[in-house]
Amino acid sequence: MLIVLIIFLILLVIGMPVAFSIGIAGIVFFLMTPEIPFSIVVQRVVTTTQSFTLLAIPLFIFAGNLMNHTGITKKLIKLSDVLTGHMYGNIAQISVVLSTFMGGVSGSATADAAMEARVLGPEMVKKGYSKGYSAAINGLSALITATIPPSMGLIIYGSVGEVSVGRLFAAGIVPGILMMIALMTAVSVSAKRRNYLPAKQKPAGFKEVLIALKESIWALIFPVILIVGIRFGVFTPSEAGAFAAVYAIFVGVVIYKELTWASFKETLRDSAIDIGSIMLILALSGIFGYGIVYDRVPQNLAEFLIGVTQNPTLLLIIIIGFLVVAGMFVETTVCALLLTPILVPVITSVGVDPVHFGIIMMTIVTMGIMTPPVGVAMYTVSSIMGCPPEETVKESLPFFIAIIVVVFIIIFVPEIVLFIPNLIFG
Repeated sequence: MLIVLIIFLILLVIGMPVAFSIGIAGIVFFLMTPEIPFSIVVQRVVTTTQSFTLLAIPLFIFAGNLMNHTGITKKLIKLSDVLTGHMYGNIAQISVVLSTFMGGVSGSATADAAMEARVLGPEMVKKGYSKGYSAAINGLSALITATIPPSMGLIIYGSVGEVSVGRLFAAGIVPGILMMIALMTAVSVSAKRRNYLPAKQKPAGFKEVLIALKESIWALIFPVILIVGIRFGVFTPSEAGAFAAVYAIFVGVVIYKELTWASFKETLRDSAIDIGSIMLILALSGIFGYGIVYDRVPQNLAEFLIGVTQNPTLLLIIIIGFLVVAGMFVETTVCALLLTPILVPVITSVGVDPVHFGIIMMTIVTMGIMTPPVGVAMYTVSSIMGCPPEETVKESLPFFIAIIVVVFIIIFVPEIVLFIPNLIFG
């Protein structure tokens, strides 16, 4: 399996698309293991796509794209501006608050980062913010999307690791809010030093906040409806995705009246591209995943790590170090697909709740979208803002520190993650 992994990394380094890299590496495993019938390659590709839970992914992608064309994003930007206009670095603060709200709409960190860089970036530069700073906060604030439901990463983790997606959705709320607070604090400190002044002299009045809340209520109640619906058996996570799409169409056509046939067709095109790329990775990862199980990688890794330490906290810290490195080189979806079946048995063997670990894991691997050398969001926001990626990374340091602080709080106080799912699901 080591040779297969090396081949996979080499293919990534030379620039081959992730889906083909993982598929070719998986096929090499079967060629090196003649005792396994080669027909299983095709079977694994098909079987991986037959998961009912994973059906939620294309549906939520479609719903997220719909909501971006229904006026919801504009209403959330207005609400964020009302709430943060009196703070230092208020446009950067808008980015953080907007990401928290958008986590309940888009479910995709990279899509969220790109959207915010396009919408907020030009205004930040006009107000005197450096391009690197603007790119950094628009990219890293999108990490909140990794935990706020409906997170694509949590759906994949729950499906592959056989962990309740409903509990994961509920578990992500408090860590998402904590990350928002930590990033807003980092923005306040850094913006004050750079003299990025507030747009308003004093906080917005109660009436102004109430009006903005009223206009945004259809987006804000969406994650609540999902969690309550799953908890009381109204729908499964996959059916929740279908509900999300219908909900987005209803809001766009009936409430805000901004969804036109032209924007609907654009949504279909964007969704087809997004779904095609993600589902191809999911399908071909089945070949690689079979090799991982066949070679007993999870069991061997569990024995090795438990041989190092049986202390759950220390083991989590070791695994986090590994995930940070993995996230720097491998795309988030692939990390979740390949590492979840390996790591979940390891952490459960020492008594760590898989829901607790899922929030930590998806936060760390999603952080990889903003780390060199292959951070997708890092290159995207840098390109949109017109600055070198190295400048974006340099400006990101205060925000990376804020995220790491939140991760360590979650590690040492697991009740922060587990309180809401235990309250809702028992």
